[in-house]
Amino acid sequence: MTADPQHEEEQAVRPDAPAAVPLLAPRDGLTRVVGDRAALMRTAEAFAAGSGPIAVDAERASGFRYSQRAYLVQLRRAGAGTALIDPIPLRSDLSELAPALRGPEWVLHAANQDLPCLAETGLTPSSLFDTELAGRLAGLPRVGLGPLVEQMLGLSLEKGHGAADWSRRPLPEDWLVYAALDVEVLVELRDVLAGLLAEQGKLDWAMQEFEAVRTAGPPQPRAEPWRRTSGLHKLRKPRALAVVRALWEARDRLAAERDIAPGRVLPDSAIIEAAAGAPASPGDLAALPVFRGRAQRRLTSYWFAALQQATQLDAAALPAVTPAADGPPPVGRWADRDPDAAARLTAARAAVVAVGLEWSVPVENLLQPDLLRRLCWSPPPDGDVAAALRAGGARPWQIELLTPHLETALQAHS
Repeated sequence: MTADPQHEEEQAVRPDAPAAVPLLAPRDGLTRVVGDRAALMRTAEAFAAGSGPIAVDAERASGFRYSQRAYLVQLRRAGAGTALIDPIPLRSDLSELAPALRGPEWVLHAANQDLPCLAETGLTPSSLFDTELAGRLAGLPRVGLGPLVEQMLGLSLEKGHGAADWSRRPLPEDWLVYAALDVEVLVELRDVLAGLLAEQGKLDWAMQEFEAVRTAGPPQPRAEPWRRTSGLHKLRKPRALAVVRALWEARDRLAAERDIAPGRVLPDSAIIEAAAGAPASPGDLAALPVFRGRAQRRLTSYWFAALQQATQLDAAALPAVTPAADGPPPVGRWADRDPDAAARLTAARAAVVAVGLEWSVPVENLLQPDLLRRLCWSPPPDGDVAAALRAGGARPWQIELLTPHLETALQAHS
């Protein structure tokens, strides 16, 4: 489970709560890492002969590598035990394992983080159960894997190596223990959470959410990803923004070529400083704090060429200070531009919060905030709120739960 901050968070201990039992080692011992085709085929046979759901996890090297590929895949199933699979010597092709995993339910924690990199190896689920999402829908206050295991199973997972560089080889034994424990009790956690959701009348809601995650596909690339550069808000001139764009794109090319996380190639702060300072020569650029470092001095001509390209652009080619919007304007402007829309949003938000409190479901899981804003800014002309929600990707349980409340909110300020 890579770079999941909730996985590392500590669970607050109630004074009257029994101490959780530390989970320190896999119950069957640490298995040998699968790294060749023969071992992969034996793993496939073992998992095909197993029974019940399959616990699945993957470790990436976020923050270290440019790619989001899987550097370790962990599986566990009753009758098959635990498998730790290294995709790297297998050229990230685990498709020979796919038939054995097709059909049974996969159990993952924060599935949307791992499904894309698993799909790159040729592994996709037929159905899934997401323990993090289940915890959210059940109204549990902390839904990291560690807190959920402690609260639901009375076991404690040690803080580990989730944010480590999993591209490192060989992988240390304590890292492998950590990885194996991530799937050790995932199926047991699934069963407890499913029972809790059934008691609350939310199990069908959860299954709809899990299916939406399973079928979501890869995230769509952003139109202008460079605008996510940290500190961009400090710059308001189009020419400076053009420099940020040019340096960001140059960094991205280099990071992809070297398979290094972009922030390790050049930090965002250096890009912003160069754009704000407008160095007129390679020497001026090399005098800036980050650029004067030994690693960056070797790249001075590369960075300056990108910067110079931006400074020579025609005015018509400069980026807009404010990005083109594909939806409603920022909410802060609604009161001036459309007071009725602002009133609709206030009423609709209050209605969603009330429903969330009634059912102990976080508002962000009741309805995507962007969909709510779009609905309030441009209500359906025919008044069919349910159809508008459906078109926006809301699930049937959300539509059934929220439509009456949103109809009232919209009609009151139309």
